[in-house]
Amino acid sequence: MKVALIQQNTIWSNPKENCRHLDDVLHLLRTAVDLIVLPEMFSTGFVTNPKTSAEKSPYYSLRWMKRVAKKNNCAVAGGVSVSDGGSFYNRFFFVKPDGTYVQYDKRHLFSYGGETDEYTPGDQRVIVEWRGVRFLLSVCYDLRFPVWLRNKNDYDVILCIASWPAVRRFAWDTLCSARAIENQCYMCAVNRIGIDPVCEYNGGTRIVNPYGVNLALIDDDVEGIVTADLDLSALNVYREKFPLMADADNFCILAE
Repeated sequence: MKVALIQQNTIWSNPKENCRHLDDVLHLLRTAVDLIVLPEMFSTGFVTNPKTSAEKSPYYSLRWMKRVAKKNNCAVAGGVSVSDGGSFYNRFFFVKPDGTYVQYDKRHLFSYGGETDEYTPGDQRVIVEWRGVRFLLSVCYDLRFPVWLRNKNDYDVILCIASWPAVRRFAWDTLCSARAIENQCYMCAVNRIGIDPVCEYNGGTRIVNPYGVNLALIDDDVEGIVTADLDLSALNVYREKFPLMADADNFCILAE
């Protein structure tokens, strides 16, 4: 499984321009991949006032993702601020080349940054199987909640898309490795760079192996693409040799 993560300098509240710019960035991708992953709210930046910025169905950014997936014969994953049924959601789309998709609504909204004022949290843990690999979908602040992300022997990779500010970058670096280690999985963590009206972002986009070691990493404050191969056979051998999950605690997650 070859994955490509895109670290972008997001243009504030402009889906069409962000998608056009990402078309240019994707020209840097010189090899075929199975999955392209974009940051949280890649088409607008982290907007906490969705009344003026959230996309309405049929969602311009989702249609763009479908075109990219079909063109490249791969899945495309990324986050979009959407209006749906009278509510606003921070939604993670996982789009396949045939145009079908799976969605995950961010469970842990960032109350410190005002996200809970307008957005509705999701209540479903979502796993997507793609070309023989199982992906757990997560968004930014979810990374701080290990029980929600706990591996129940039901996934191989955590996809975490984010708009994670530079001021809390140490936490990002630490938690990306911790979640991979404790869940014996790969971590594909995608963050943005640049500035918005509130925060500055310096990246940290990375692919981490189950030992917590970076397989690939994009330099800070640099826009671009990083790729790596996820070796599922090696992952399964490691899990069989060191059966961590057999000794894990049982958690009961109750949705309100």
